[in-house]
Amino acid sequence: MRAPRLDDRAAAAVTCGVAGLFLFNIVFGPLAIALGTMAVRATAPGGRSRVGALFGIALGVADLLVLAFLVASRVHGGTFTWHLGL
Repeated sequence: MRAPRLDDRAAAAVTCGVAGLFLFNIVFGPLAIALGTMAVRATAPGGRSRVGALFGIALGVADLLVLAFLVASRVHGGTFTWHLGL
C-alpha cells in the first residue's frame, strides 16, 4: 500500500520554506506561509498534507526570523550596513 501523496501546495510550502532558510528569505518566507495556509484550508484535519502544510508555515516563520536576525546583526550605531564581500 502506498502512502498518500502530499498536496502540491503543501509540498511547495515546505520547499519554499527550506529554500528560504538559505537564500531569498524575504521572498520565500511569506510565500511558504501563504502556500501553507492555502493547503491547510484545503485539506482534512489530521491528514499527511495538513502536517506538511503546517510544517511549511513553520519554516516560513523561521525564514522571517532568520531575516530579522540578519538585519538586527547588521545594525551598528543606528545605521544598517551590509557588505557583499566581493
